[in-house]
Amino acid sequence: MVPKTLKPVKRHDALVKFSKEHHFGLLLCWKIRQGVMDKISEKRITEYVLYFFDADLKKHFEAEEKELFVKLSPDDELRTQAVKEHEVIYAMINNWRKVSSSTEELLVFADTLDKHIRFEERVLFNHLQELLSEAELTELINCHSGNDADADVAWNDKFWLT
Repeated sequence: MVPKTLKPVKRHDALVKFSKEHHFGLLLCWKIRQGVMDKISEKRITEYVLYFFDADLKKHFEAEEKELFVKLSPDDELRTQAVKEHEVIYAMINNWRKVSSSTEELLVFADTLDKHIRFEERVLFNHLQELLSEAELTELINCHSGNDADADVAWNDKFWLT
């Protein structure tokens, strides 16, 4: 049990952009769930998930893998977990490029992505902040420019608003 006096860890500036990008990933999970709840066709939801993955999430994953995960030892358990979770998400996306998804698969994807983001925010990022020196963290600020563009601007089917 976590003590109630435990205060949230202040996010280092080097990780703030990654955290902001996580917001859009969590929003994707909400949109999937909203679409399922509103009985939107799996095809429409899946098309959006694939679009969002290509326009946003893939770039975010690649940045984490190239800029953050490499700062940890290859045998670091948290790094290993994060990489495996990325691989599971990549596999789901790649499968949907070949075969249509079901409502259940969409909900599993939303849950998987949601849990992954919360793991990174609550565990992995804190681990990085504890492990890396201030100089290493500051170096990350210059590496990651972040993804400030709203991927939804180019997407017309806003099924989650119905």
